[in-house]
Amino acid sequence: MDLVPALEEPLKKVLGSATAKVMAEHLGLHTVGDLLHHYPRRYEERGQLTHLADLPLDEHATVVAQVADARLHTFASPRAPRGKGQRLEVTITDGSGQLKLVFFGNGVHKPHKELLPGTRALFAGKVSVFNRRLQLAHPAYELLRGEDASETVDTWAGALIPLYPATAKLESWKIAKAVQTVLPSAQEAVDPLPEPLRAGRSLLPLPEALLKIHRPHTKADIEDARSRLKWDEAFVLQVALARRRHADSQLPAVARRPRKDGLLSAFDAKLPFTLTEGQRKVSKEIFDDLATEHPMHRLLQGEVGSGKTMVALRAMLAVVDAGGQAAMLAPTEVLAQQHHRSITEMMGELAEGGMLGGADDSTKVVLLTGSMGAAGRRQALLDLVTGEAGLVIGTHALIEDKVQFHDLGLVVVDEQHRFGVEQRDALRGKGKQPPHLLVMTATPIPRTVAMTVFGDLDTSVLDQLPAGRSPIASHVVPAADKPHFLSRAWERVREEVSNGHQAYVVCPRIGDEDDDPKKKGRKKPSPEDTAEADKRPPLAVLEVADQLAGGPLQGLGIEVLHGRMAPDDKDAVMRRFAAGETQVLVATTVIEVGVNVPNATAMVIMDADRFGVSQLHQLRGRVGRGSAAGLCLLVTEMPEASPARQRLNSVASTLDGFELSRIDLEQRREGDVLGQAQSGARTSLRMLAVIEDEDIIAEAREEATAVVAADPDLTHLPALRTALQALLDEEREQYLDKG
Repeated sequence: MDLVPALEEPLKKVLGSATAKVMAEHLGLHTVGDLLHHYPRRYEERGQLTHLADLPLDEHATVVAQVADARLHTFASPRAPRGKGQRLEVTITDGSGQLKLVFFGNGVHKPHKELLPGTRALFAGKVSVFNRRLQLAHPAYELLRGEDASETVDTWAGALIPLYPATAKLESWKIAKAVQTVLPSAQEAVDPLPEPLRAGRSLLPLPEALLKIHRPHTKADIEDARSRLKWDEAFVLQVALARRRHADSQLPAVARRPRKDGLLSAFDAKLPFTLTEGQRKVSKEIFDDLATEHPMHRLLQGEVGSGKTMVALRAMLAVVDAGGQAAMLAPTEVLAQQHHRSITEMMGELAEGGMLGGADDSTKVVLLTGSMGAAGRRQALLDLVTGEAGLVIGTHALIEDKVQFHDLGLVVVDEQHRFGVEQRDALRGKGKQPPHLLVMTATPIPRTVAMTVFGDLDTSVLDQLPAGRSPIASHVVPAADKPHFLSRAWERVREEVSNGHQAYVVCPRIGDEDDDPKKKGRKKPSPEDTAEADKRPPLAVLEVADQLAGGPLQGLGIEVLHGRMAPDDKDAVMRRFAAGETQVLVATTVIEVGVNVPNATAMVIMDADRFGVSQLHQLRGRVGRGSAAGLCLLVTEMPEASPARQRLNSVASTLDGFELSRIDLEQRREGDVLGQAQSGARTSLRMLAVIEDEDIIAEAREEATAVVAADPDLTHLPALRTALQALLDEEREQYLDKG
């Protein structure tokens, strides 16, 4: 928290321009305060060795180990044809495993002299695989010696070495030296926590916490410092969210109460099923919000297929009953068209406002997307501005300046993580007064993440599946280890089709793009998988569809669907699949959300390791939507021991989305739950782990709410106000509005 001039001092002045440049470019550190808040990732005791067996492949790692063996080899090469090429191979050990270090050419002389058996050192480098064994090529190293001749072996061995998040350009021990240079400035850090809160919870003062995190004498020092610094992050973030909630609660809105015998009642009366208990409960929460004169800000999260669209539609109808209009914003044209089709089907004659045969209480439901023809678009815009259309479903085309509403009362944002804050705010700005807002996500969010990322929204959860939904069996298909499993997977698809059902085959890539890894839509494999995954590009829709049509699925009706097709073609493909005319749909993740074909019972996900846990769960939710059981096969070539396989085993082992989102978060070692990529700002959560620190986040939320209620502008807490400005530059504060 860069609170005072000493902490705002540019690193260039303190460390020199070369080091400062690397820190700025590779670690996002610009000031003394930034560096003081670059905390060690972990600590090693000099006498204790790291678990070499746990090293992550293709990541930059720092280890403390002892040289077991060092051998110099000569060999012939194009540069040294007479066998004068030199290679030094050093084996280091930690007692639990071994790791090979390799040095070549002129780089062998210094380590050959220094890395003698028995020597201990810090080694840093990128972990790679050669001949199926882990190795570090040309690692940087720092010998560990007692720096003072009188230092006892015990003190030396027991010292805690901080290991910092580092880069190839700047090793951990160089960062440690830079931190020691700026550490005296920590004394000038102004404490953002209100004194009663700090004292009441026995937390260290901030300067002491910074000293102890970077230069701990004992493990207790580290724990005390971490407790304090976690509280800083949780509390300042929750104050920002509490201020957002407070500001929203001051805005005016039109109360929207449904009529007794209006559109909503007519719709409910014609439903062929009863709502689940969860749907009724969540609907009541939403209707209570809509009836107030402040805008609703509610997050509706529900498992795949839990009936969120039904809840949202009933809220939209209630607003139409109350004289307003409701807009649903969908992330893709396929999804917007799907929502429009399913909503008009569910409403029947109630969606035929102004048409012959339309019911008395009916309204008009219009679709607005970027690819519509001029005439259809003109009519849709006219229906919105006159109020003829009560409901509109659209993509970002809804946000354009030309789009005017008669009286926008409710905005429903579907799969909200796909939208930037500007897009969502532009739509909200189209109301005469701030409209009510319902944000929906089918990606289950653990409670702590909901409190952290969506902390300014009230949360409703739908965790019951409607009656009639079938279980989904999921299995990992190890294509490389057991090729016959893949053959059996295609047999299972044929069996489902012969029973009158349909199947999806999902691939990570379209296949008509250049082989450019920077191409949008190419999912990068996680670092630990790279060595294996780099052997070939990800499987592509167009190639796989051809192979299946000419091979294991020959004779079946196969079509492809991907994001670069023309919108009308996409819609036509989806219509044919929904009507049962196509038996197998080979697609990208364009089918990930909202696509509802109850007759589709099987899904084969190719290169499943290329997708995230939540994404796999979303995709799987497309099958088993009818009365027949669903089957999801996760095909991968990753070896059994790889983290990628563990991830897939997790997905196969449970259908509980909340459990999977927890696993996903733990495996991704969440850094910035506020979405560093989307906000463009540097990571804000350095110490806080949103899964492990649930209690701190919940307590910080309570404290923050109380502080803001008593002093919304933080007039009496200038240090906290400054900390808030440091943490939340304008861009990030906007991002908190759910970018």
